Amino acid sequence: MSRAFVKEPDGLEAFEDLPDKLISEHRNIVTADGLAMIEAEASRSAEDMAAAQAINDRAAIARASRDLRYWSARRATAEVLPPPADVTEVQFGSTVTIARDDGRKQTFRIVGEDEANPSKGTLSYVSPLAQALLGKALGDVVVAGNGEAEIVKIG
Repeated sequence: MSRAFVKEPDGLEAFEDLPDKLISEHRNIVTADGLAMIEAEASRSAEDMAAAQAINDRAAIARASRDLRYWSARRATAEVLPPPADVTEVQFGSTVTIARDDGRKQTFRIVGEDEANPSKGTLSYVSPLAQALLGKALGDVVVAGNGEAEIVKIG
């Protein structure tokens, strides 16, 4: 069949059915900073939606709509946990310094999934390292990647 008779999308149909961003099955626990970040993202997505609608950019509308649905759902399910008062064991919101068996020291704060960014020192509470650290105390040794790490500070 000649390509001349095949209906090609004009670019609009491809954006109307953007799949939703996956929402984790885990509890959406967040720090106060995490809630502020979620609210800022929801607000930014709403602004993006308004701007896209103003110029009738269907691709941008689809992206902004998908993002707005995601951030609205995350905001609706967010459970803010207060900072831990007890620094004798690792909890959600704790800042933990570990000494790895290769000599590196790393400090991470255990936070919600959306606010996690290991390169900036924050770990999702559902990550393997955070799961290994939660409930542990100063001096405890945990599996960290292919090695071990000792908890040297909890704050």
